[in-house]
Amino acid sequence: MKVVIQRVTRASVKIDSEIKSCIEAGLLVFVGIEEADNHEDIAWLSRKITQLRVMSDPDGVMNLSVIDIGAEILVISQFTLHASTIKGNRPSYIKAARPEIAEPLYQEFCKYLTVALGKPVAAGVFGAHMNIELVNDGPVTIVIDSKIKE
Repeated sequence: MKVVIQRVTRASVKIDSEIKSCIEAGLLVFVGIEEADNHEDIAWLSRKITQLRVMSDPDGVMNLSVIDIGAEILVISQFTLHASTIKGNRPSYIKAARPEIAEPLYQEFCKYLTVALGKPVAAGVFGAHMNIELVNDGPVTIVIDSKIKE
């Protein structure tokens, strides 16, 4: 699994011009699922994301996690994180999991994050065309790949 995490002061997802989910201060997590992903990737990433010390302490130092400050998380599925641009100019998505594999893993990822965070996470709709609005705080943007744990 690959995730792009952005620290935000607010974020929302719209589908057909209607807000589906929104959060205030917290993390916007874009998640790409590949065929080789499994429950271990989900559990590891859920712990890593919720314990990641990227939130500011009272001195403005990134020293706290979303759990520490009671922040929120918005999760958006994004298969394009597995785009390969090695050949030609049209990205290939061959590593991205097919929907019948990716969607249950996406739902499980949201459940694991909810448990790790201790409250429900906000989410987009798997496979839908979504409009994402966000205010990146910092900016802070971090990429994590569950296949690279070193």
